This record gives sequence, structure tokens and C-alpha cells, in this order.
Amino acid sequence: MEKRRLETPAIQRLVPENKLFPYLDYYPHIHNSVFLASGVKIIGNVRIDENSSVWYNTVIRGDVNYISIGRMTNIQDCSMLHVTNNRYPLTIGNKVTIGHSVTLHGCTLMDLSFIGIGAIILDGAVIEEKAMVGAGAVVTPGVVVPAGKLFAGVPAKIIRDLRDEEIEDIERSAERYKKYTELTINSLKIAE
Repeated sequence: MEKRRLETPAIQRLVPENKLFPYLDYYPHIHNSVFLASGVKIIGNVRIDENSSVWYNTVIRGDVNYISIGRMTNIQDCSMLHVTNNRYPLTIGNKVTIGHSVTLHGCTLMDLSFIGIGAIILDGAVIEEKAMVGAGAVVTPGVVVPAGKLFAGVPAKIIRDLRDEEIEDIERSAERYKKYTELTINSLKIAE
């Protein structure tokens, strides 16, 4: 199939929009290398480190506690990130992949963890390094998902050890999303 530049109606072209909002005395601190797709809303006490990406229609609300997101982490479309008042912040490490429509609430995701599409992770839960939460899983409050394990189900439980290739693919996922970001930015520049 031949690649060609599509004519796009003006309504679909990249337009400026408000993505960052204050809450009380807090304002998001976003590294200048972070990609924020259209429809993203980031509120309050939120910090996002370099080369991370937040995809279409995701909401990150650091109003009643803080949210910290590390380097090269990707938060995919329609995800919802929030905290618990004065009790549970939301902490996300480096090179974490958060699938589409994930809900994270007052939990901790360590470096190189992977959260499948539609998963829900609740207050005080900890996803250890190189652990994977399956699509649609519900990780209940206070549960610790051990390193190197696949957790899935409702409520989620240990299913099995991750295979070496699955663990290696977690880091590759972060690298793929860095590339997707570059391709998307270039595509948006063409459409302007």
C-alpha cells in the first residue's frame, strides 16, 4: 500500500489545549521531553520525569496527595490515575508500561513493571520490579505483587512465574513507546 499524506479537515489538526491545571498551591511539573497527547488532563501535585508519555484522554489527578512518575514510562489512552487524601500517594517508577484504560489509585508501581489493559490497582498495593498485572485484573488494597510474577484475575492472584522473554519484553515495551512518541510527534507536525 502506497503511503501518502492525507488531507485532514481543520478540526482534526493539532490545536492548542489546556492540559495542565493547578490545585490549590500545586501545579504539575512536567519535564520538557514528556509527550502529552490530546485530551490529557493533569491536575495539581504531579511530577513526570523525562521521556515519559501520556496518551489520549488520560486523567492524572494529584489533588489530595502527590503523584510521581519516573523516566520513560508510558501511560496509555484513557487511563485514570488518582490518590487517597493524606494517606496514599501514587508512585510510578522508570520504564513502566501502563496499558489502555487502566485505573491506578494510591498505589506504587516499581521500575519495569507492566500493567495490562483495563487493570485496576487500588490503595496501598505495590507492584514490584519486573512484575506483570494481567488485563482486566483487580489488585485489591494493600496487596504486594512480587517481582517476576504474573498476577491476574478478580481479585488478582499469582498465576505463574514470568518467563525470561516476558521480563525482557517489559523493558522493550518502554523502548517501543519512546519510538511511538517520536513517530506520533512527527505525524502531528506533518498534519499542521
